[in-house]
Amino acid sequence: MDLKVTLCYVVLLLLFSLSSAEDVKLEVKGVASIANTDDNFICATLDWWPANKCDYDQCPWGQAGILNLDLDNKILTNAVKAFNPLRIRLGGSLEDQIVYQFGKQKKCPHFKKKADGLFGFSQACLPKVRWDEVNDFFNKTGVKLIFGLNALTGKRNSAEDKKNWVGNWNPKNAISLMKYTISKGYKIDSYELGNELCAEGISARVDSVEYAKDITRLRHIVNLLYPIASTRPKVLGPGGFYGKEWFSSFLMNVGPGVVDGITHHIYNLGAGVDKDLINRVQDPYLLSQVAETYKSVAQAVKEFTPWAGPWVGESGGAYNSGGKDVSNTFVNGFWYLDQLGMTSTLNHKVYCRQSLIGGNYGLLNTTTFIPNPDYYGALLWHRLMGSKVLSVSHEGSPFLRTYAHCSKKGPGITVLLINMSNSTTFNVFLINDMNLYPVLNTVRSVPMKMREEYHLTPRDGNIQSDVVMLNGTPLVLTKSLDIAEMKPKLVDPSSSIKAGPDSIVFVQIKSFNAPACA
Repeated sequence: MDLKVTLCYVVLLLLFSLSSAEDVKLEVKGVASIANTDDNFICATLDWWPANKCDYDQCPWGQAGILNLDLDNKILTNAVKAFNPLRIRLGGSLEDQIVYQFGKQKKCPHFKKKADGLFGFSQACLPKVRWDEVNDFFNKTGVKLIFGLNALTGKRNSAEDKKNWVGNWNPKNAISLMKYTISKGYKIDSYELGNELCAEGISARVDSVEYAKDITRLRHIVNLLYPIASTRPKVLGPGGFYGKEWFSSFLMNVGPGVVDGITHHIYNLGAGVDKDLINRVQDPYLLSQVAETYKSVAQAVKEFTPWAGPWVGESGGAYNSGGKDVSNTFVNGFWYLDQLGMTSTLNHKVYCRQSLIGGNYGLLNTTTFIPNPDYYGALLWHRLMGSKVLSVSHEGSPFLRTYAHCSKKGPGITVLLINMSNSTTFNVFLINDMNLYPVLNTVRSVPMKMREEYHLTPRDGNIQSDVVMLNGTPLVLTKSLDIAEMKPKLVDPSSSIKAGPDSIVFVQIKSFNAPACA
């Protein structure tokens, strides 16, 4: 009997040593917002990759490329509809090798492997019938579409540097697509010119001054074809990786009103094959490093093109299709939702996740279309986090990441807590900085309402699970293949918010007095 008691004591002591709790005071500054996002900040991408796009002896794209994707799939339809609306960027590495079957373009070849082609592929074509199918899908699901145009049409390789493309952009094929699109009444939210052609480029590059001329020409075309300003698509660019010299030169050479959004790409986790990837997505020090890039882009936009906003046009975390068993699992949410929080505080307007479907980093499973954990994180952000960003701070562990926005619907604020610790529960106490301004604090009195909490955790505590739990219940599709209803748990507002180990928590506080949200 004594031995059993001793063993129980040892087990309890061991469990206690493996887990701990920490009180954290989180100060929320609700007097004024520090940044603003677009109302449709969440964005996901669709790509052109064919099924034989392979990395590291894996071919994770399957039939997810836009030329092959099953647009009649019910799960896909319901997953997109759930956002009401979802912003989608159709583009990617092969967009500058796509011609459109409009105007004089009659032949419509498929992608083929080509050793000397960009990214190892030949030029291919978007058939007219497929453009009709794609737009029918976007129309019935309410998508806000960003369409990436081929920026290399009319250009040629430089004799001195094969990677450098020179000459004037030829917009004739793009104009034919636009005219047909207008004639059919298809809605385009934005046109983006080219993919990863800026700075050093990836497979090709265009000079900054030449690109400024090309995108100015695109703006003139869009203004001409869409004379009504209220329904005119936005113009975005350059859609590539940030380089200070190239970006500064480009922004100095575009006139006022030419570009509506300055798009740049982020893959800050390294290669998808990296065996250390699972640790990188949980390293708060590494995750913070990319903030310098976001700050630099935001500052350049503010200095040279203050009428435009910075956008993350593509970000998949780990490049070359993401990391197998990491990018599609719960643990990836630490990186993804932290990125959403970080970019919003640095005044980015839109964040496009690579990808909606395809590769290892899809929000949806490439073959079954079943939502991966990050899909639900994106959907909760879209529904709860408003466009006004608030300042938050705490002096606790760096493994607790915190963000706050005015709530998207209704009064008060929504707080996002990301607990990357696998052993510590954080008891978070909200401190309203209105207490520092007693005069302002008497402006209005808000009755206390029950707090709404959404706790996301991995199934069975396995951070590499592709099933996420909401308040202890697995999020799975309904029998009719609809997205599961996501109900919060109601909590006494006077209690602390408990963010358990390896968890992501959205908290809506309707009675939080924040003048910025009034």
